[in-house]
Formats: sequence, C-alpha cells, structure tokens
Amino acid sequence: MQIHQLRPIHKPTRTMRIGRGGKRGTYSGKGIKGQTSRAGRNFEPLIRGLIKKYPKLRGYRAIRKMNDLAIVNIGVINKNFKPKEIVNPETLIAKKIIRRIGGKTAKVKILGGGEIKKSLNIRGCEVSESAKRKIEKAGGYVKQMDIN
Repeated sequence: MQIHQLRPIHKPTRTMRIGRGGKRGTYSGKGIKGQTSRAGRNFEPLIRGLIKKYPKLRGYRAIRKMNDLAIVNIGVINKNFKPKEIVNPETLIAKKIIRRIGGKTAKVKILGGGEIKKSLNIRGCEVSESAKRKIEKAGGYVKQMDIN
C-alpha cells in the first residue's frame, strides 16, 4: 500500500449549505446585512487583535525603569559579618547576600528586621530609621553616601 492509496474509513460529513431557499426562511439563519450575512466573509487577522490588546505606552519617555534597589534585613547582616567589619554593597555581593542587577552594583537599603549584636560599620547603603537605631545601639555606625 502506498500513500496515494490511503482512504478514510468513514464518509466525510458535508457542511450544511444555507441561503438557498427551503425551510430556513428569508435570511436563512444569517441575520440581516453585514459581513457575516454575505458569502466569502473574512475575519480580521488574528495578529491584529493581539496587537490591539497590548497596553500602549504613552509618549517616548514612557520607558520602564528597573527596580535596582536590593533590600537586606539587619538579621541577615548579623549572621554573615564579623564584628568591626565594613558592610557595603561590594562586600554584600562578595558574600552572596545580594546580586548585581543588570551587571551593575545595586543600591542597597538596610531594614530593621531581626536582631543585631555586633558592632558593624555600614557605608554606602541607605538605612531605615529602625535599623539605624539598632546598629548604633549595638556599637556600630552608619555612614550614608550621597546618591545623586
């Protein structure tokens, strides 16, 4: 048997041809007027519908900015650093607490979640008020950099 000799087992069902008189009535189930009532109707391309559904950005300045802020709690810093050690974005990356974002060193914000019992020197990081109080109470100091 070859491929041109293959035939289906069952007969193909014929689609009902409407709009040729008979018991269907005046419009033959197609409604009145418009594209769907006519022969050879065409739907709009599928891709056009997809493009229309996407949200449009207004203006050429509407570019999404990446969130380049890494958040660290002082409880995590307490576990990973020794007393009198310097905590800055580079040392946090070296200890794999944070990652680089887009190949750049991320801005770091230290929050007051957890306990701190070591005196640490924090430089070049944004620090919340509660975290600053806890760090200074433990004997460390915070030196924030001016980020322009």
